[in-house]
Amino acid sequence: MADRTTQGQEGDVVGDGGVDGIRTFPFPVELSVCGVGMQIGPMGDGRTWHAEAPLERVHRIDFHVVMLFTDGPVRHMIDFAEYEATAGDLLWIRPGQVHRFSRTSEYRGTVLTMQPGFLPRATVEATGLYRYDLPPLLHPDEPRLAAVEASLAQLRREYEDTTTLPLSLHTSVLRHSLTAFLLRLAHLAASAEQAARQQADTTFTLFRDAVEKDFAANHSVSAYADALGYSRRTLVRAVRAATGETPKGFIDKRVVLEAKRLLAHTDMPIGRVGAAVGFPDAANFSKFFQLHTGQAPVAFRAELGGQ
Repeated sequence: MADRTTQGQEGDVVGDGGVDGIRTFPFPVELSVCGVGMQIGPMGDGRTWHAEAPLERVHRIDFHVVMLFTDGPVRHMIDFAEYEATAGDLLWIRPGQVHRFSRTSEYRGTVLTMQPGFLPRATVEATGLYRYDLPPLLHPDEPRLAAVEASLAQLRREYEDTTTLPLSLHTSVLRHSLTAFLLRLAHLAASAEQAARQQADTTFTLFRDAVEKDFAANHSVSAYADALGYSRRTLVRAVRAATGETPKGFIDKRVVLEAKRLLAHTDMPIGRVGAAVGFPDAANFSKFFQLHTGQAPVAFRAELGGQ
């Protein structure tokens, strides 16, 4: 029966196969040498990625894909976020993630696919195969890249050597070679996650200091992002990681705190309090304050026994 499709965002066509309508494709065992639970080979023209998957449309897979690029840039969507990879980068897509290829002719390098269950549980845990919190795009430095390339090349040689060992031993050797490669890959991913966390901490610290300095005059997230040299998305991620809230929520909270201080500890008129925290119009300040506190400024001051 023909596969029904629905139109997704930005022209993506997705098919039946899940609650969200995005079809899930299994590991293509028929494309593997000797039918083992992994596949490794070159990317580029003529590459068969999957017998049925619509590669340039949104789809989901139930296996791992690791791509090591020798050229670029190439843009690849994973879980609706766009990643740009170039020579020396690795892209790791895990089972269940939604993704979409760019034109497959743009891909150059080596691709590894792994079937869930091909490796024993201890190896799965040691290599963090299902650590969805780790970044999918990795940028190894030269020494680590050289080690990864050597490990991947060795794995490819073992995969393609189907004549010197019986199938059972061939499969065992593949598992050991794959484990060695994945341990290096897992170390790269964990290091990248730690570096990203440190960068997020730095980004949030700079944002926090900027807000403390300018909150009375600047309530714009975009203005802070521009002043600090970050994209709005980077700022959102950093602030959410540090505080659990949005940059706008963080700014508003600081403005409300200052307004409460002025209402409680000074006899400034309501209009002047509003102007002091960036609201020249007293009515706008009152609406803002009530929205965030559930009280009008006058009621808040009266409750505290202020003037």
